[in-house]
Amino acid sequence: MANERRCLECNEIIKGRSDKKFCSVYCKSSYHYKKNLENENDFFVSIDKSLKQNRRILKNYNKAGKSIVRKETLIKEGFNPKFFTHYWKAANKNLYLFCYEYGFMEKVEHGISKYVIVTWQKYMV
Repeated sequence: MANERRCLECNEIIKGRSDKKFCSVYCKSSYHYKKNLENENDFFVSIDKSLKQNRRILKNYNKAGKSIVRKETLIKEGFNPKFFTHYWKAANKNLYLFCYEYGFMEKVEHGISKYVIVTWQKYMV
């Protein structure tokens, strides 16, 4: 067909309304995400990259839901504690900084700096 409309993201044939530009919500979201990345400045991209890297590192070291890791170990992996998405203050006044669903709190044991790593729980709201 000569008048086939194609999705701007995946190039699949579009079915439905004549003004549709995408074949699915997924393609629409993916298309706009990529466009926004192209338009964003380097500052935003670098922060986004740091947050994702921090999350990946915390996830890698927190397989059981709670763990303790030497601070220097995470720093060597590229962890940057200055970048976090939100925080949670526990009843005992401990402050956990989170990168999405993985949180960390610095503590010193026997003169060694460590991070307590936790996974976000429903009660932390």
